[in-house]
Amino acid sequence: MLDIPSHAVALSRPLALGSGSLRVAVKECIAVAGLPTRCGSPALQDSPPQAAHARVVEALLAAGCAILGTANMHELAFGVTGVNAFLGTPVNPNWPARIPGGSSSGSAALVAAGTCDFTVGTDTGGSVRMPACCCGVFGLKPTFGRIDRTGTLPAESSLDCIGPLAASAGMLARAMECLDPTFRRADAAGPFQLVRIEAEAAGDVAAAFAGALAGVATRPGLLPCMRPAYEAGLVVIDAEAGRAYGALAASGAPMDETVRARILQAVKSFSPGALERAEAVRRAFRAEVDRALESADALVLPTMPVVPPTLEEARDMRALIPLTALLRPFNLSGHPALTVPLRTAEGLPAGLQLVGRHGEDERLCAVAEWLARRIAGEPANLPGQDR
Repeated sequence: MLDIPSHAVALSRPLALGSGSLRVAVKECIAVAGLPTRCGSPALQDSPPQAAHARVVEALLAAGCAILGTANMHELAFGVTGVNAFLGTPVNPNWPARIPGGSSSGSAALVAAGTCDFTVGTDTGGSVRMPACCCGVFGLKPTFGRIDRTGTLPAESSLDCIGPLAASAGMLARAMECLDPTFRRADAAGPFQLVRIEAEAAGDVAAAFAGALAGVATRPGLLPCMRPAYEAGLVVIDAEAGRAYGALAASGAPMDETVRARILQAVKSFSPGALERAEAVRRAFRAEVDRALESADALVLPTMPVVPPTLEEARDMRALIPLTALLRPFNLSGHPALTVPLRTAEGLPAGLQLVGRHGEDERLCAVAEWLARRIAGEPANLPGQDR
């Protein structure tokens, strides 16, 4: 019998796959043979059981991981709070009054509680990095296309990435070794060249961010297309979510009415012209980020501009508007992006986001290990040590 803590709702379906030492859970939108891929939704609970594992589950088992179960999520991965009326809302272990973040809510909560060594989430508009930040753990959105999405819903996406969450930068890199056989951990001795991107953030978050970089050499940088990229990302995600789930939402199948309304609105508001303009912004912003990284190992900026709202505050949609402002643009550009946990002076969760060059996920993880050690005042890890 698994020893599952009181916030067991984060582990939506206990399993016992594999017999390795690394304890892992995979988000509900990732196929596990013999189970329906529910995506946290009652509309999909009676779907046919999957005949085969998703590629990423096969990779985990081949790497010797023990999969403890599926991780809860915001329904259909279409929300940022992690609130789920069907499966229950995972408790944020360190800040139980605050949202766990979405859509990979269970994945973040399980790591924060110590139930798993690492978990696997998906990130279409911040859905790994945002809950990781909310729950005080590390989370990585790899380069778009780096990890095979076969067997993951939605089946088609120009934004979505499978990525790991872990309690340390070292374990995050270890997770990538399991998820991607081509991943080779890079030297994290440093120093690394960082460009500090100008970004608006609330005073408490800005202070935590500045404190984390105290004594770290950075140079200033600008990404003028950040706001247009955020808005273009919304256009693309709405178009793709409408295409994936519009018929399901319109069918009257049971689902959270807020989620249904957002999907139906996405379908209604779809405009080929708007999507074409969003793709032009994608190209421009990707080039802008590439230029900023030409003489740097990573860009650095806050993960979220504000601390996570409380569950009560999250009832007001206005409290949710800023949460992915600094995250979604890098889904549009496809660059790898990683969040390092911070705490404000009041002890609330915040995060430092690192963005790397396309395909250089190894170097980005190394930068995170180096910077996390400096923030914590720790000595360098010994070779092979996962902190």
